[in-house]
Amino acid sequence: MSKPENLTLSPAAPSGTAVSAETARPSLGSLLVRALARLASGIRGLPWGDYAIRLGAIVGALMLWQWMSSNAIRFIVDFSNVPAPVDVGQQFARLIGSAEFYKHITVSIQRIMIAFSLATFFGVIVGVLMGRSRVVRNIIMPYIEIVRPIPAVAWIPMAILMFPTEESSIIFITYLGAFFPIVLNTIHGVSQTDESLVRAARSLGANNRAILWHVILPGALPSILAGLAIGMGVAWFSLLAGEIISGQYGIGYFTWRSYTLVEYRNIIIGMLTIGLLGTLSTWLVMQISKPALRWQEVRH
Repeated sequence: MSKPENLTLSPAAPSGTAVSAETARPSLGSLLVRALARLASGIRGLPWGDYAIRLGAIVGALMLWQWMSSNAIRFIVDFSNVPAPVDVGQQFARLIGSAEFYKHITVSIQRIMIAFSLATFFGVIVGVLMGRSRVVRNIIMPYIEIVRPIPAVAWIPMAILMFPTEESSIIFITYLGAFFPIVLNTIHGVSQTDESLVRAARSLGANNRAILWHVILPGALPSILAGLAIGMGVAWFSLLAGEIISGQYGIGYFTWRSYTLVEYRNIIIGMLTIGLLGTLSTWLVMQISKPALRWQEVRH
């Protein structure tokens, strides 16, 4: 009988599994993910760390876009017809010196300001009335639920028939896009007001107007501001739909005209301009509304 060879004992693996050196090693992908996670956590600890991460994400996306367009990659999306970021940047530099490009942007901003102001005014008033009165809510809510799902494009023929000018019809379509998020969020905020606060204010001698200004509206303000931010984004979507069909100026018309003229670089410039304007306008709404929420910081 032969003498058994020396064996090195190791912890037993679970039944039915085989452990090898290859499977025990972390893969290249997991190592890369860990390295990126460590880098991100280190950057976040620095001043402006979050902004550095966001800027890095944008730069990485641009680099990927440049590579896919330069090599005409065709995987799910066909990048052979998509202009590269370098070409788009060169065309944008030429458009900066064009007065017509600024005309498109100015007209769109004017339409947004008018439509959004009207939607804020009427949306908050209607939302407060519906949130405080069950009768008013039962009367108006069926109309809102029927009209709200109708897309902005479907309103264009009716708006042209109802309003005397194309400008007023575009503003109306934009107004509808912002109105519904504002009114629904206002209803939610008002209806969530603690009734014990209302009763306490009444017991202290407050009238209906004082209760509205000092109890109901401050309590509903976070929901109202959320509706304003959402409404601004939907307003841009609705505006572009109106400008594409019936506009002569505006960034939406500029984008659609670029498509009809096969100017692919201008299409991307129009899309990115829309995104930047929408982001900037939403940010401005949140910044302007911050002073109205200072009472929350005092409370905490």
